[in-house]
Amino acid sequence: SATFLLSVIGGGELLRHVGLGGNTLRDAGIVVLVIAGVVALVPGVAARVEAPLASLSRLGPRTRGDGFWSGLLVGAALGFVYAPCAGPVLAAVASVSAVSGKTVLVAIAYVSGSAVVLAAIALGGRRVLEPIRRAGPLRVQRALGAVLLLTAVALAFGLDTNFETALARHTSDITLTAGLEQSQSTQKRLRDLHDHAPKFTDRSATKTTKKSSLPKLGAAPEFTGTQQWFNTQPLSMKALRGRVVLIDFWTYTCINCLRTLPYLEAWDARYRKQGLTIVGVHAPEFQFEHDAGNVARAIASNHIKYPVVQDNDLGTWNAYGNQYWPADYLIDADGQVRATQFGEGDYGKTESEIRSLLAERGDRLTAAHATPHGVTPVGTQATPETYVGTERADGWVTAPAKGTHTYTAPANPPLNGFALGGTWNIGDQPATAISRGASITATVQARFVYLVLSPPHGHTGAVTVQHDGKTKHIPVTTQRLYTLADFGQTSVHTLKITFAPGTSAYAFTFG
Repeated sequence: SATFLLSVIGGGELLRHVGLGGNTLRDAGIVVLVIAGVVALVPGVAARVEAPLASLSRLGPRTRGDGFWSGLLVGAALGFVYAPCAGPVLAAVASVSAVSGKTVLVAIAYVSGSAVVLAAIALGGRRVLEPIRRAGPLRVQRALGAVLLLTAVALAFGLDTNFETALARHTSDITLTAGLEQSQSTQKRLRDLHDHAPKFTDRSATKTTKKSSLPKLGAAPEFTGTQQWFNTQPLSMKALRGRVVLIDFWTYTCINCLRTLPYLEAWDARYRKQGLTIVGVHAPEFQFEHDAGNVARAIASNHIKYPVVQDNDLGTWNAYGNQYWPADYLIDADGQVRATQFGEGDYGKTESEIRSLLAERGDRLTAAHATPHGVTPVGTQATPETYVGTERADGWVTAPAKGTHTYTAPANPPLNGFALGGTWNIGDQPATAISRGASITATVQARFVYLVLSPPHGHTGAVTVQHDGKTKHIPVTTQRLYTLADFGQTSVHTLKITFAPGTSAYAFTFG
């Protein structure tokens, strides 16, 4: 345990001081698994590998004595041998300890747990291994060798992380720590941290390096589990080293994300040549947002010129531990996360942070700041967002029920109330109008009313919006966010939205 502890601490310290990622030990672990699998499967290879190790027998007990000291020496040597055999698990432990700075504590916790398991195997191993001996050790050895090789292949192709991502995605509603996360003390602490975040002044024109006062929040994770790239060849954080990078998590039906785009586009135009790279990570909320064609159309219609990558399996989202749309992570030229912004707003602060990291990099900056165009005004949001599908439906007079049902809507729902009318087919995410005259009636307090809509497959859909004696017809041609109403200012209104058959609704947002 002592020599294994030294190996774990050494690995963690090595990562922390030389900047190696956790993949280094992970890759080493995969190599060890492959070698061990081949050795177990092919007896001839096993004999060749074991031959040089035979010299260790000189440390074993002689004809006299109980062999305590020789056994201690062999055990100590095995501690170093056991370290690389721990493979991917040790890689994770060393990575966590390196990032957290608590190498010794993390290592002691891991080694203690490992020692308990090894002690149990040592004490009860004879009884457990007896059935294996009767079954034929060579047959069992080969089976274990096959398992090791399959494990190495799974790790090499990232199947383990894909499984973890799928598990996290499909069990996102099962949150064991929800009580802690939503407690008053936790929420108060998060607000305190946000309110007391350091304010940064503008780093105007400079041609000499200035150290930024932004804190270092940890190494930026690599792009993980992504799909198609747009406006660029595939990028990596390693390849972007030396540039300031802004990672923007977004999805194209999110109004909060869309309202940040003019600022991102302005920063890209203003600072790209001076060392800034913006990467939009498109993390979908709805199933149709996984479609690369839909994402490409959204990029074109919003005139996005900076790189965008699809994160359909939320691999990069989870690597950052992200929970918000939009969310921005600002990364310096050394690959360290230096600032974050969750939600829209604080654009002046973010631009000052960008400029401070460019100045730290040594870029010559002028006093002129970026000028965004096409900024959407934001009203005071009073009515909370809601979904039409059963997965997250809130505020409905009669809750949407999965399957095909007919509903009767009141003429005037209460404030922030929604009601279905006519026949609908309701799913987890979409609600599809079945009958002519299928409708949604809502009383809202907002300036803007937005709704995510989808047309019938292969056809054009439509909605008709009625409020305050006015009628507006909206063709639904693609799967995206539509503006149903602009009241000019935040005020209370009752709307009736009538759907052409086959048109689907997903989520209301307001602003």
